[in-house]
Amino acid sequence: MAGNETFEKLGAIGTLANLLIYLTTVFNLKSITAATMINIFNGTTNFGTLVGAFLCDTYFGRYKTLGFATAASFLGLQAIQLTAAIPELHPHRCAAKESGECEGPTAGQLAFLLMGLGLMIVGAGGVRPCNLAFGVDQFNPKTEAGKRGIDSFFNWYFFTFTFAQMVSLTLIVYIQSNVSWAIGLGIPATLMFIACVVYFVGSKIYVKVKATGSPMTSVAQVIVVAIKKRKLKPVEQPWLSLFKYIPPNSINSKLPYTDQFRFLDKAAIVTPQDEIKGDGSPADPWRLCSLQQVEEVKCLFRVLPIWASQIMYCVTLVQLHTYAVFQAVQSDRRLGNSNFKIPAASYVVFMMLSLTIFIPVYDRAVVPFLRKIRGKEGGITILQRIGIGMFVSIFTMLVSGMVEQHRRSIALTKPTLGVVPRKGAISSMSASILIPQFILGGLTEAFASIGLIEFYYKQFPENMKSIGGSLFYCGLAGSNYFSSLLIFIIHRTTNRTATGNWLEEDLNKGRLDYYYYIIAGLGILNLGYFLLCASWYKYKGNSDNTPELELHVNGEKQQSDKP
Repeated sequence: MAGNETFEKLGAIGTLANLLIYLTTVFNLKSITAATMINIFNGTTNFGTLVGAFLCDTYFGRYKTLGFATAASFLGLQAIQLTAAIPELHPHRCAAKESGECEGPTAGQLAFLLMGLGLMIVGAGGVRPCNLAFGVDQFNPKTEAGKRGIDSFFNWYFFTFTFAQMVSLTLIVYIQSNVSWAIGLGIPATLMFIACVVYFVGSKIYVKVKATGSPMTSVAQVIVVAIKKRKLKPVEQPWLSLFKYIPPNSINSKLPYTDQFRFLDKAAIVTPQDEIKGDGSPADPWRLCSLQQVEEVKCLFRVLPIWASQIMYCVTLVQLHTYAVFQAVQSDRRLGNSNFKIPAASYVVFMMLSLTIFIPVYDRAVVPFLRKIRGKEGGITILQRIGIGMFVSIFTMLVSGMVEQHRRSIALTKPTLGVVPRKGAISSMSASILIPQFILGGLTEAFASIGLIEFYYKQFPENMKSIGGSLFYCGLAGSNYFSSLLIFIIHRTTNRTATGNWLEEDLNKGRLDYYYYIIAGLGILNLGYFLLCASWYKYKGNSDNTPELELHVNGEKQQSDKP
C-alpha cells in the first residue's frame, strides 16, 4: 500500500510542481495569469474531492473509487505530456527579450491542455479523499497496536507524500527545465501508469470497506426534523429523555450527549404523533431522529468553524508555491562558482526537506517525550498542534517579506546578472537566502497540515471518513480561491496608486513584500479566531464542558483534561 501511494504521489506531483513555469515558458502566459490559473485549478481540484468522497461513501466504496481515479489521473498526465511533445499543441517559443508580446496559445491548444487538467481534477477528486481513509482501513482500531498504528500512519503518510514531492521537485523538475519538457512530463505519466498496475496487483490483500449509503441523508434528516419541531420546548435531562436507537449494522461508535447546538436536540424529542417500529427504529426517519444521529451532526457542525480557519492559514502555503517561485526566478540561482542554475521550482524542495526531517523526529522523539510529561497519547492535543503551525505560518510570511525587500533592494542598487525574458533584471542576491522561508513553510505543514488531516479523520463519524478527508482539500480550495481574490484586489487597487502595482510582472518594480505583510496581518487575525474556536471545541466522544485550551479563571491556571 505504501509503495503504491509513493508512485501515485510521484506521478501526480511531478507535473504540478513545475506547472507554473510550464505555463509561462511554453504556453507564454503572463505570471499573474499563470498564478491565477494555478490557483483556480488547485481550487477546483480540491473542491472536487467533496464529490469524490460523496460517491465513494454512497455508491462505490474506496477501492473502486481509487482504481477509477488513478486511471483518470494517468490519462490526464498523458494528455499534458502530449502538449509538450507535439509542436501543434503549444504556441511557438517566445523570443528571449526583456519585454514585448509573445504568441499565446490558440483556442484548440488551450482546450487540449484544459482537457488534461480536467482529467487530473477527476483523478484527484477520487484519490485525495479516499487514499488516506483506505490506508487507515488496513488497521484494526479495536486493538492497541492498531490504534498506535493509525496515529503513526498520519505522520508517515505525509513522510511518503513529501518524499515523492522532493524527487519531483529535484530530478523531474530538472529534466523538465533543462533537458526536455516532453521527457520530463512523460516521467510522471509513466509513474502513474505504474501506480495503476501496482494498485490492482495488490487487490487481493486489501481490506475493502463497502459503501454504506449516503451519510448526508442522516444529516439532512436531523436538520429537517429539527426545523419541523423547532416550536417544541427543550426536555429536561436530554441524555435520558431523547429518543435512542442505533441500527444493528451501524459502523459508527456510540456518542454521548453534548450540550452544544441544543436546537438540534428537538429532532430526537418523541411526540404523540411519532410512531416507533417493533425493532425500536422510527417509522418515519423524516419525523423522528435518534440521539446518535443528532450527535453525529453535532460532530460535523463543531468541525466547520475550525475548517474555516484553515482557509486563511493555507494562503501562506499557496504563496510558497507561486510567488516564492517567482522570487527565485529573479535571484541568483547559480550553484557556487559554476554555471549550473538550480531550477526555480526546485527551491520548494527545501520545504519538503524540512518536513521530511522533522516528521520522524517528532514521531519518534518529541511525541514520546511529551507523552511522558503530559500523559496524553499524542503528547499535545490535535488543536494545540494546529495552533502552533498557524503561528509558524505568520512568521513564515514575515520572513518572506523581509527577504523580498532585501532581494529587491539589491536588484535596484547593485549590478544585476542579466534579464529574465518578459520579467526583469536578475538580482545578485543568492537564491539560497530564500531557503529559510521554505524551511519555515515545511515546519508549518508538519504541525498544522498534518494536524488538520488527523483532526478531520478522528472527529468525523466512521461512515463519513472520506468526506472528512475531503474537508482538508476543500480548505485548500478555499485558500486558492481566496488567494486569487486577494491578488485581484491588490492588483486593481495598487495599480492606481503613486507607489505603483505591488504585483508587477517584474518583481523589482512591484512591492511583493507588502503583499506578504498583508497576509501575515490576516494570519494574526485568523490565529485569534482559531484560538476562540479551539477553546470552545469539544472532542468527539467527550461530553464534559471543559475547554480544550488552557484557560485562566479567577487568576488561577486551569488545565483541560480532554484527550
